[in-house]
Amino acid sequence: MAAAAGAPRRWAVWALLLLRLLLHPAARVLANTEGDALHSLRTNLNDPNNVLQSWDPTLVNPCTWFHVTCNNDNSVIRVDLGNAALSGTLVLQLGQLKNLQYLELYSNNISGTIPSELGNLTNLVSLDLYLNNFTGPIPASLGNLLKLRFLRLNNNSLSGSIPKTLTAITALQVLDLSNNNLSGEVPSTGSFSLFTPISFANNPNLCGPGTTKPCPGAPPFSPPPPYNPPTPVTPGSSSSSTGAIAGGVAAGAALLFAVPAIGFAYWRRRKPQEHFFDVPAEEDPEVHLGQLKRFSLRELQVATDGFSNKNILGRGGFGKVYKGRLADGSLVAVKRLKEERTPGGELQFQTEVEMISMAVHRNLLRLRGFCMTPTERLLVYPYMANGSVASRLRERPESEPPLDWQTRRMIALGSARGLSYLHDHCDPKIIHRDVKAANILLDEDFEAVVGDFGLAKLMDYKDTHVTTAVRGTIGHIAPEYLSTGKSSEKTDVFGYGIMLLELITGQRAFDLARLANDDDVMLLDWVKGLLKEKRLESLVDEDLQHNYIDVEVESLIQVALLCTQSSPMERPKMSEVVRMLEGDGLAERWEEWQKVEVVRQEVELGPHRTSEWILDSTDNLHAVELSGPR
Repeated sequence: MAAAAGAPRRWAVWALLLLRLLLHPAARVLANTEGDALHSLRTNLNDPNNVLQSWDPTLVNPCTWFHVTCNNDNSVIRVDLGNAALSGTLVLQLGQLKNLQYLELYSNNISGTIPSELGNLTNLVSLDLYLNNFTGPIPASLGNLLKLRFLRLNNNSLSGSIPKTLTAITALQVLDLSNNNLSGEVPSTGSFSLFTPISFANNPNLCGPGTTKPCPGAPPFSPPPPYNPPTPVTPGSSSSSTGAIAGGVAAGAALLFAVPAIGFAYWRRRKPQEHFFDVPAEEDPEVHLGQLKRFSLRELQVATDGFSNKNILGRGGFGKVYKGRLADGSLVAVKRLKEERTPGGELQFQTEVEMISMAVHRNLLRLRGFCMTPTERLLVYPYMANGSVASRLRERPESEPPLDWQTRRMIALGSARGLSYLHDHCDPKIIHRDVKAANILLDEDFEAVVGDFGLAKLMDYKDTHVTTAVRGTIGHIAPEYLSTGKSSEKTDVFGYGIMLLELITGQRAFDLARLANDDDVMLLDWVKGLLKEKRLESLVDEDLQHNYIDVEVESLIQVALLCTQSSPMERPKMSEVVRMLEGDGLAERWEEWQKVEVVRQEVELGPHRTSEWILDSTDNLHAVELSGPR
């Protein structure tokens, strides 16, 4: 009887154990196809820097893994493994990431073919596989990616023809297939009609309208029509008398209007105005700047209401920025550059604009178009309705809520990704030279968009520094740039660190108002003073009303202090900053830096302080007059 009663109990225990097993995270991961797909990728890649160390298959889902981003439904929407020194091959299972929007695998050593299964990723917006060792053809299945806006497969060893299926991707904005071994005719229909030879350069066996050479058997490209001067009238013709009469009438008319015209011109000279001169041929065949639209000056005059002062969004060292509305109803920001006209300036402007236009990243302000006349240089950007980080921190109307802590963290990560792209993935690299909260713009989703890059100077990989007039904003300028005029990537890292402190504190980088409280006018020195006094809570922006996570604030401050070290050699690269913000390597870097600072302060200052925050000096930062804010 007892045995009979014990049997149901044993079955109940077994059922409970089975239920617990089914609900165990390890079991749930077996059913998680996205986790399985990414784990397959990990096992297929060589990872010398342990970038994929957190990709633990026993976790519930991959949303807690570094370099993986999920949506609110715990579905993977982004994989960021660019510049990670990975090698190996891709796996077919990547095609199971049905909600993936961004696949960033650029600048690695990945080889093999591009899986055709990537054509199943119908939500994909950006596919970046450039600067790898991929071989074989471009899969025709990529033509199924109708939401794709960015396709960059350049600098590989891809071969075969360009699939005509790609022309059906009407959303495609940026295409780069350059520096491969592709062959055959370049499609010229559909979306491909928008792209210039830049997208297909350095593929010797490509031909057709998208390149600079015709295909075999095709007629040669038509040269521009020759100039035919008008035939002069012969002196003995019957029209000579008529011409003489017409000439006399014209001369009399000229005399009749000459005097008032001269008087009017004299009046206009005494009353100086802004003059605009358009060029007669807007579609100059000699000017092809990537995939940019060339606007006429008249279009931009109409869009900005004649560059009305009421439409000014901002002004600074490079000129004024106007809000405008184009004929199609879209809002734009028009930057009217202020520069001296020099011989060869047109060519330099074209070159720099083309390089800026090729820097395309979700966290960079994309150049939409340009306008160039004999007297004007204008750049056209999308209008950012949420303004800049600076305006949201310090010029926010009372009716609008402040930036919450989670948004500030995402701004920090997004702007770091944008700067990292400028430094590591543009050729030549672009040094911003004025990183600050006012130059970090916010799109409709409050995602960070780095603006005003590329206007100061373009850096070649062969150059370590460039010497020029110091550009920047007081409080954001790295000490070595201020003292020597030499800028590098580490100049931007310093400015980024100051921007992080702006995000955390809501304060200006340089504020004379702090003198009223006997505080430092420089934000960096003010922060370090509070940290020495262990007043961490006094640092955080009051607008947050204590709605933040202490550990995350401390981590962000640590990143900011690592970025603002006085020695540029000791600052991290922006790619390292991105990894630290994603939770990879910050603790080790901070501990290592603390040890170095202990030794340094023992030598320079005697016994070091007992504070947890060991800080280097910024005495070499001086307040000087510099170009105004942008």
